[in-house]
Amino acid sequence: MDERSLDPASGLARACRRLASARALEDIVAILRETAREIAGSDGIAVVLREGDASFYAAEDAIEPLWRGRRFPLTSCISGHAMLDDATIVVPDIESDPRVPLALYRLTSMRSLVMVPIGSPEPVAALGAYWCASVIPDDATVHRLEELARQAAAAVARTRPVKS
Repeated sequence: MDERSLDPASGLARACRRLASARALEDIVAILRETAREIAGSDGIAVVLREGDASFYAAEDAIEPLWRGRRFPLTSCISGHAMLDDATIVVPDIESDPRVPLALYRLTSMRSLVMVPIGSPEPVAALGAYWCASVIPDDATVHRLEELARQAAAAVARTRPVKS
């Protein structure tokens, strides 16, 4: 059965099972890249890793190229704000949110987004879902993305060496 043929809730359950057995950060990033877009019902997703004071766009699955492979200061991108504030950000219209770097977004067709931090109280990553239309994602969609982020955070914690 094709994973993309599943309904979002079933896709979330399958992604959570996969994350439970992930043993490396690369596996976690790949699982998120392969599953998050369908779970969100979005036109694109990005998996963003925190690297010191920067956001690194590690992976994406989108209808067009976004920012994979690029780094931005945490304070100048929406993923960085989500990580710094440890809070989900919903932006129905990128033109009306001052945290969104408009010059970068105007190069794409993306107009709405949800950015969810991964890990709390100190997020180590973020998961972004993007839409080409100005939409307000429903509560169920935001909840699914937050649950996926919680499961990814647990997987990341399992891959980290124990500090003594």
